[in-house]
Amino acid sequence: MTVEGPRTERETVRADKLLRARERRRILRSWLTPGIGIKRWLVVALVGQVLIALAVALMLRPLISNSRPGGGSLDLVSLLTLQFLPSEVRITLMFVAGAIVFAYGGWRVLRALVAPYQSRDEPLAAMLYQRRARARGPRIVTIGGGTGLSVLLRGLKETTSNITAVVTVADDGGSSGKLRTEMGVPPMGDIRMCIAALADAEPAMNSLLQYRFPAGNGHDPHFAGHAFGNLLIAALTDVTGDFEEAVRQSNRVLAVRGSVIPVAGRPITLHAQLVDGTTLEGESHIEHAKGIKRIWITPEDVTPSTEALSAIASADVVVIGPGSLYTSLLPPLLVPGMREALANTPATRLFVCNVATQLGETEGYSVSDHLAALAAHGLSGMVDAVLVNSNTHAQQLPDDPAAPVTIDLAGRRTGSPRIVPRDVVDDRNAHRHDPRKLAAAILELSDDRTVGRHDGALVEVRA
Repeated sequence: MTVEGPRTERETVRADKLLRARERRRILRSWLTPGIGIKRWLVVALVGQVLIALAVALMLRPLISNSRPGGGSLDLVSLLTLQFLPSEVRITLMFVAGAIVFAYGGWRVLRALVAPYQSRDEPLAAMLYQRRARARGPRIVTIGGGTGLSVLLRGLKETTSNITAVVTVADDGGSSGKLRTEMGVPPMGDIRMCIAALADAEPAMNSLLQYRFPAGNGHDPHFAGHAFGNLLIAALTDVTGDFEEAVRQSNRVLAVRGSVIPVAGRPITLHAQLVDGTTLEGESHIEHAKGIKRIWITPEDVTPSTEALSAIASADVVVIGPGSLYTSLLPPLLVPGMREALANTPATRLFVCNVATQLGETEGYSVSDHLAALAAHGLSGMVDAVLVNSNTHAQQLPDDPAAPVTIDLAGRRTGSPRIVPRDVVDDRNAHRHDPRKLAAAILELSDDRTVGRHDGALVEVRA
């Protein structure tokens, strides 16, 4: 085995120069990438410059031909047009000088326009290409709430900005529950997590929105336990006088890629009946209950957001999940009008099954149990494909009390949803979805040649 010795200073300098040269060539090539939306307009601008140059030439021609030798105007024009040089040299110099000035001016204008939107560590060409590519991405609507939905959104926002997250408003615990009780506003905890996930400057914005004010140590006790993002949305609700408008403003202020929409503009209350006949009220009580038979929401006259219905109607893909089955996924689907919207949308409807069970709520559940729960709540036939995990080699955390969701394919009826196994878990945690893997699988299935419907029956076009 050969071991390299330490580099000399001259070798280090030479290596640095080579790296910088390669980076410059890479950036130059990136400007030639198809679809960036720059080259076509540079050509248009160049045509305009040529037309202006021709107009100036036509204006100067009679001036030169009609001027007498020794005239002051002729001397000035001759000097400016380099008449003292051979025509070949004159044309070459003017072309090169014009191209350099045009390119430099266009570059500076472009930098000035996009500088407020560019991060310091991202090349300009790469930023423009990524934004253009995301703008052409599929229209995806996600329905749910909790940590699962925010994980999905983090992956999707890297490939498309046409995302609409329709989020539950049934939470009644923690900071959201306190604000719901004190101000009468819908809970915004799930909305806050989705906004943080879709924010353009996500790592820093996530830390800010998820920050919780501690108790004691001189802190105002009224803020104790509250998340900053919840207080921001609550303040905007007070300013605008409307919760849905407050969420819209939050999307704009925090530069969200896509949009986050509450499923309804009013808070909803979750109720559950257990198999032993016990009834529970409130999400915070239901999420730890075992043996849930059915759930329902109140008030019964709550109406869905018109933006949510419009987004579902124009979507390419509607994604349900991942997330807590009874406390995050079903509540928004039970809002009157949502089922009809799902039934009438031309979009492919995907159900992302959880990769792990949840203690109490879905303890011991398999894939078929998740689908049976959807059917028991009037959502039979509302799913075209079910995305499940196929990676059985991911790392299992030693103290995790949850268990993998069993993929039971036996006994499937004709016309039942297509089961699509894909590697969608974090290799270091078998009980968590990987954002990039999950987004890639959904984008693959977003192609209508992969999964489609015909006369109400599922059609599998490509394996």
